[in-house]
Amino acid sequence: MPQYVLGHYLKGEGKRLALMSELLDPMHRRYIDALNIVKPGARTLEVGCGNASISAWLAERVSPGGTAVAFDLDLSLIEVRAPNLELRQGDIVAGPVAPGTFDLVTARAVLHHVADAEVAITNLVASLRTGGVLLLIEPDFLPVSIAEPPEVRAFWDGWLAWSRERGIDYHIGRTLAPRLAAPGLTQISGTAETAIYNGGSTWANYWTLTINELRDDLIGSGKLNVALVDTFLNHCADSNWWTQTIAFTAVSGRSPGA
Repeated sequence: MPQYVLGHYLKGEGKRLALMSELLDPMHRRYIDALNIVKPGARTLEVGCGNASISAWLAERVSPGGTAVAFDLDLSLIEVRAPNLELRQGDIVAGPVAPGTFDLVTARAVLHHVADAEVAITNLVASLRTGGVLLLIEPDFLPVSIAEPPEVRAFWDGWLAWSRERGIDYHIGRTLAPRLAAPGLTQISGTAETAIYNGGSTWANYWTLTINELRDDLIGSGKLNVALVDTFLNHCADSNWWTQTIAFTAVSGRSPGA
């Protein structure tokens, strides 16, 4: 994968991941619950687990007798521990994790950073047992392409130009269904949802923290300038400004044969 632009070494990364968990875990848990596959004794795998908040929740759901594996390139920001929570460090592009053994494999906001998403998905699918389910949640930045006012839209245009230069695919969400159909998964279904938020909200705080972490790289790339960055941050502090965030696309498919 390309060098991750929001590495765990960054000063504010722990706080940013905590905000991401606060914002996205309820949705993620809801989609997992709807699959009706995580039960006591099950084996689950979360790839790109970050701070492992979802893996810790899964560890509770598979108890007793099950195992929740939290897998990431960097495990340094994981503070939670549980008897049936297993931490593994590695790169999903390098190969599957315990092939053919997991009832649920899930990854959230991971594939858009991966240079070869096809290989990553192949390895995720290979980690499933027969009848197991793969659930992917990835962004589609479509809503921000029509954000208002015009200077906010200009900021996002610059952000997307920067992301393409960094090898990040912020539109991968819309491609998940055919990517899961290609290796033969069945019962494919999915949906996309976005949040409406205003300045000063948790979403606004998330973007403020993220942009401040990336500020030098954003401006140094030449795709954004100081004025655009500061204007967007000012909107994020204005409670009278309302907008939509990313459309998070969740798609699942089942390994055939059960």
